[in-house]
Amino acid sequence: MTSNINPNNIVGSYPVAGQDNNSQGFRDNFTNTSTNFQYAANEITDLQNKAVLKAALTGTTLNNDMNGAVLSNAQLLDMSETVNPLGSLSGSVAINYTLGSYQTVTTNGPISLGFSNWPVAGTAGTVVVQVTVVNTSHSITFPTAVSVNTLGIQGLDTSTNVLTVAAVGTYTFAFTTVNSGSSITIAEVNKELQPFNNSSENLADAAAANLAVTTSYFSTVTTTTATLADGVAGQVKVFAMYEESGTMTITVVSPAWGGAGTITFDTVAQACTLQYVNGVWFCIGNNGAVFA
Repeated sequence: MTSNINPNNIVGSYPVAGQDNNSQGFRDNFTNTSTNFQYAANEITDLQNKAVLKAALTGTTLNNDMNGAVLSNAQLLDMSETVNPLGSLSGSVAINYTLGSYQTVTTNGPISLGFSNWPVAGTAGTVVVQVTVVNTSHSITFPTAVSVNTLGIQGLDTSTNVLTVAAVGTYTFAFTTVNSGSSITIAEVNKELQPFNNSSENLADAAAANLAVTTSYFSTVTTTTATLADGVAGQVKVFAMYEESGTMTITVVSPAWGGAGTITFDTVAQACTLQYVNGVWFCIGNNGAVFA
């Protein structure tokens, strides 16, 4: 800004020593001095109210709220973001955008996320939410506004916006909106922590098949059994027999084929592939296993 202070309207050589001086000169100097002091006070107050500061001014509390002003052509170095720890919660979980761009919550039961105080429409706002799931029964429900990129989120039932996980752990998502929350895009931040992945297990007798891995393989020395619980929408599960001295019968809790809901293997290299769709397991590939 251009300052209104005018140092040139004060006559520094007045009054002149050793001679009579017109009193008007005194009055002019005093008036101009007073005016300049007032300009200085106004401009300093304006700076105090609007300037971005490294530390609080004496007698004030630091407040660098930019109030939506544009900060452009800046080079950032060693920046950090505010973390808002919400604690251990169940039920409704309020994600207030103004309280931090990174928010954390630990489940104490199923939770439902709700967002508030997004930036105005026409500007983009993103908040990252880190959810530590301590029990696989603790589902995460997203508001209906979370409607963009949902098909890319494994374990999310897009008809209900409920996400279930097959393994405990920390799941992190970024939520972005450009219309003040009318529609929200979701993206997984820690892609390596999927509800299910391409790892495998050696399935033991009387065990429950691990839903956190894609493939369960097994060998038998006698008649052997196992179980398969409900999965999450879109999940794929593979069973394979690699050595055999007895049968393996897997009982499926929710089979699409009905009946006893069993899959029996009695020969090496028998295998099948299942997919969890609409609350039941469908067989989408089979090499010799017997379904009943």
